[in-house]
Amino acid sequence: MARILVIDESRQRAVDICNGLIQAGHQVAAVLPSSLDLIGRIEEIRPDIILIETESPSRDTLEHIGVMNREMPHPVVMFSQDGDSTTIRAAVKAGVMAYVVDGFDISRLKPVIEVAIARFEEYQELKHELVETSRKLAERKIVEKAKGILMRARGLDEEAAYAALRRLAMEKSQPLGKVAANVVEMAKLML
Repeated sequence: MARILVIDESRQRAVDICNGLIQAGHQVAAVLPSSLDLIGRIEEIRPDIILIETESPSRDTLEHIGVMNREMPHPVVMFSQDGDSTTIRAAVKAGVMAYVVDGFDISRLKPVIEVAIARFEEYQELKHELVETSRKLAERKIVEKAKGILMRARGLDEEAAYAALRRLAMEKSQPLGKVAANVVEMAKLML
C-alpha cells in the first residue's frame, strides 16, 4: 500500500481520485489544490508517490516538480487532458514518471502507479551508477596525476609510483584517491 499525495485544483475530481486510490488499496496521504511549496509539503506529508490531475500542467507546476526531482525525488504520476507532445516531453523532463492522457481512470490506476514506481526506481539506480562512475573517473584522474608527479619527482616508473601511492594509502589508512589528491595538493604548494 502506497501513501499518495494527490494534487488537483478541482475538489470534485480530487474526491473521485481519492475514492479510486482507496479502492485500489492505496492510502491518501493528503490532497492539495496546487503544487505550490511542493518540497515543504513533501517533507511534512512524506508520501511515497505524488499523483497530479490537471487539464494541462502549467509551467509553474512543471518547475515545482523539477525542483522536487532534484532536491527530494519522488515518483510522480500525472493525469492530464493535454496530449501535446511538447507538454508531455516537458513533464517527463521535469520528472514525471507516468503521464496519462485523457484523464483519470480507476481501471488504469494500479498499473500506472506500478509503472511509475518501477521507472522511478530504475531512474534512481541509473543516477546513482552515474554518480559513482563519475566519482571513480575523477579519482582515477587524480591517481594518474599523482603518479606523474611521483614519477617526475623521484624518477620512478609508473608501476613503482603506483606502488608508492598504495603503500602511503595503507600507512595512512586512507583511500587511494584521497592520498593521491593530497600528493597533487602538496605538489601545487611546492611550485
